Amino acid sequence: MPERDPTRPAVPESRTVPKHVGRNWAIWLVPIVAALAGVWVAVTRIMSEGPTITLRFDTAEGLEAGKTKIHYNGVEVGTIDTIRLSDDHQSVVTTAQMAPKTEDFLVEGTQFWVVKARISGANVSGLGTLLSGSYIGMEIGTSKKAQRDFTALKNPPIVTGDVPGRFFLLTTPSLGSLDQGTPIYFRQLKVGEVASYELAKDGHALTIKVFVNAPYDQYVNPDTRFWNASGIDVSLGANGLDVRTQSLLSILIGGIAFETPPNEPALPPAEANTTYTLFDSRSEAFKLPPRDPQPYLLVFDESVRGLTAGAPVEFRGIPIGEVVSIEAQLDAKTFKFSAPVTIDLDAQRLGVHLENLPPGADLKTLRKELIDRLVAGGVRAQLRSGNILTGAQYVSFDIFPDADPVTVDWSKSPVRLPTIPGDLETLEARVNKIIKKIDELPLKEIGQDVRKAIVELDKTLAATRTTLDNADKLIRPDSLLGAELGSTLDEVKRAARGLRVLADYLERHPEALIRGKTGDSK
Repeated sequence: MPERDPTRPAVPESRTVPKHVGRNWAIWLVPIVAALAGVWVAVTRIMSEGPTITLRFDTAEGLEAGKTKIHYNGVEVGTIDTIRLSDDHQSVVTTAQMAPKTEDFLVEGTQFWVVKARISGANVSGLGTLLSGSYIGMEIGTSKKAQRDFTALKNPPIVTGDVPGRFFLLTTPSLGSLDQGTPIYFRQLKVGEVASYELAKDGHALTIKVFVNAPYDQYVNPDTRFWNASGIDVSLGANGLDVRTQSLLSILIGGIAFETPPNEPALPPAEANTTYTLFDSRSEAFKLPPRDPQPYLLVFDESVRGLTAGAPVEFRGIPIGEVVSIEAQLDAKTFKFSAPVTIDLDAQRLGVHLENLPPGADLKTLRKELIDRLVAGGVRAQLRSGNILTGAQYVSFDIFPDADPVTVDWSKSPVRLPTIPGDLETLEARVNKIIKKIDELPLKEIGQDVRKAIVELDKTLAATRTTLDNADKLIRPDSLLGAELGSTLDEVKRAARGLRVLADYLERHPEALIRGKTGDSK
């Protein structure tokens, strides 16, 4: 060790100091705690937000990002976050942030729609949105398969939740005045509504989905008849004017009614989504089904205006069939127009009973023999007016003993039955004959001859008057010859006056030469 220099100042001796490890750990605790807190906040936020879904709409009307809410049974369960156009610009795509614990709601079959003020049929809904704004309604599906992409409904469903009742399907060629929300009636009691409708793929008919509330749905069985009860059903019969309607509401907005005929034994209720035919009226709905319809052909040479398909065919006032179709044909040789009318005769369906029918009789042979006898006895088809106001016509079979004999040709299909001109056609023909005869009369020549005769008579009377004046000078006033001449002159005057009256009457009524004088001549 070197010796210390006494001229230099004293320097303290250095030594090694150990490092304090504990103070360094405290410095790192702050960022670690901050990181853990951030992760906790992020996880909590994610868990509190719930799932995100995509909703597609036809239009963004009533929607606003960050404000439009999603409600289920009046409870807010989500909010629309973003709104944008789809890639093809044909729809609107929105994203919605759902509330926590709504994963079970988002399954196949879940429906969304915009709730706003609507007037549909007899329903007025969404009036509260006039003040609060539109929101999105929601109906949870029954499936267990999860889904996150949905297409919203154009219109809100009529039935939501667990409303007791059943859906049924009705087919009709035209919609008429029916619409979503149109009421359904049973014995004039409102029991349901029209839920929706859609056009068939072939475009020939529509399918209407209706909902019937419980317990009235139990009265719908396989034999139930549905008909369009819109407006007023008016019929004029022998008992007077019959007016039927379900309610004042059905007159304004339309309606559908159904009725179940009594069955023995009683039929069980129909299954849900059973398909029925929607008839135009109650009478058509309860028309007896065909039993054994047979087509026949009638050819009319007269106008068939007022005759339509479905018009009745009667035999002396008893319905035996109906008109199926009406056509037109032209004879290439004579260029004469006629109207072939196809009818279906189904007497058994319309209540005509066969008496004294032998066991095992052939109905076809019996029908042929019956028609041959009726035609031989003078039975002919004729067009008759069924309604003076509307001009509707129907086909009537009646017996005309003076009709020309005709035989039925059973080799043709359909068999042609003989016809006879209608009453109106016959009357018109008779009137035309009378008018033709009147037109053929030489009325002008007859009038001229009468006038010539009157002129000649006037000349004769003048000459007679002159002669009498000369004779009066030769005869005394009190002689017998003078009195006779005065009487003769009075007779001639009366005859002349009568001829003048006759000539004036014939000039005003020339037809009197044929039919004679009618009424008062004054």
